[in-house]
Amino acid sequence: MPTIFSHALLPLAAGAALGRRRITVPLALAGAGLAMLPDFDVIGFRLGLGYASDWGHRGVTHSLVFALAMSGLAAFVWPRARRPGAALFLFASIASHPLLDLLTDGGQGVMLLWPFDDRRWFLPWQPIRVSPIGLRFFSMRGLETVRSELLLIWLPAMLIAGTLLTARRRRERLESKIKAQP
Repeated sequence: MPTIFSHALLPLAAGAALGRRRITVPLALAGAGLAMLPDFDVIGFRLGLGYASDWGHRGVTHSLVFALAMSGLAAFVWPRARRPGAALFLFASIASHPLLDLLTDGGQGVMLLWPFDDRRWFLPWQPIRVSPIGLRFFSMRGLETVRSELLLIWLPAMLIAGTLLTARRRRERLESKIKAQP
């Protein structure tokens, strides 16, 4: 899995790129929180659940059905998330988690299509170093993970968000100049 920080980055970067009129700060923060949610399944290790269990790490909580259920629950309890665009943003935020995990080089794969298919998936290209769980994160392997994420997740996300943010601001300035002309 990528680190929890990288999972949170994607909705925050998307929120910055799309702008506060489309993605409010609270919605972007909710998206970041939902993007981290699937990895709370690691508590299963403490409860005696094996990795290979449907309820183990990268199991049910990493499925698109879980993403749909959690974004639906968020929309049910939070009126602001009931707008179609907000609900879609929250779904995309949580769904980004297993999609990033498909790109990692370790673990047993992701149950992306549960309950329709209980296979665990990886993509053929797995460039992201899998993050060690727990205190093992503070090791050379953890440092390798951070380095791969900075290069393969953070840098592209920031470049895309920065480019879109710049383009949006230029367009807004141009539109305001056009409106100001007599």
